[in-house]
Amino acid sequence: MQKSILILGACGQIGTELTFALREKYGSEQVIASDIREGNENLMNSGPFELLDATNYDAIEDVVMHYEIEEVYLMAAMLSATAEKFPMRAWNLNMNSLFNILNLAKEKKISKVFWPSSIAVFGPNTPTENTPQHTIMEPSTVYGISKQSGERWCSYYFEKYGVDVRSIRYPGLISYKTLPGGGTTDYAVEIYHKALADKKYTCFLKEDTKLPMMFMDDAIKATMHIMETEVASLKIRSSYNLAAMSFTPAEISKSIQEHIPDFEIDYQPDFRQAIADSWPSSIDDTKANKDWGWKANFDLGRTTAEMLKNLK
Repeated sequence: MQKSILILGACGQIGTELTFALREKYGSEQVIASDIREGNENLMNSGPFELLDATNYDAIEDVVMHYEIEEVYLMAAMLSATAEKFPMRAWNLNMNSLFNILNLAKEKKISKVFWPSSIAVFGPNTPTENTPQHTIMEPSTVYGISKQSGERWCSYYFEKYGVDVRSIRYPGLISYKTLPGGGTTDYAVEIYHKALADKKYTCFLKEDTKLPMMFMDDAIKATMHIMETEVASLKIRSSYNLAAMSFTPAEISKSIQEHIPDFEIDYQPDFRQAIADSWPSSIDDTKANKDWGWKANFDLGRTTAEMLKNLK
């Protein structure tokens, strides 16, 4: 089926891989990648690209009209660790970009929207084990506040204007294809690079900090899956909990040592520790499983094997 798709933030950690996956499925010319800067050579050579500021409504509208865009994936955002350094810039990017896309959909200029939320919507008072879909949130970071606000607006635009917006709460994401972009779970990507290059790694989180994580292939699969799901099956229009695995820095280093026995890790927690401490250690994603058949493929062992094999 032919459809025209726009990806905002196509050069980021998720956006890059999502662009390739969507182009493989729907055809290169049908998927317009865009970002405020150009991406890597592979991305730039794989299909149409537009330099685009996600906070500029008129510029986005021009691209939407020019390519007759039907679906938008809004992947542009400032992530948790970076957002703490630039709070107002993060709020401006994360919120205004969302309003731009929701308003285009409200005006029937596009028909379907994907917007990612995050486990950052949860806070220090949230139950940490098997965090339920509906629970206390009270996020304590700029990123989390913007994501929780975004969830409420998505739900509002669906209820009030019938906007078909779909969302999932990503856990920490692990990928060998792209480098992370300033998040608190970045250590789980850096550690594999350092294991191969130096056989040692200094972690910015404590050894027993357990966080929900996911291999990128599963995140891309979930993103495309929820967008292909029949409208009637979707019961949640704020954002769905999504889970795959949970582990600590000590556990990931142990899984690496099974492949690289002389790998060493030490710990020097920094400001990101406080962010991690406010997040859940595991997520209950029963609702996503029940409503649209979500199930992860990768556990920690398989993720480590895949990361080391491909980074080599």
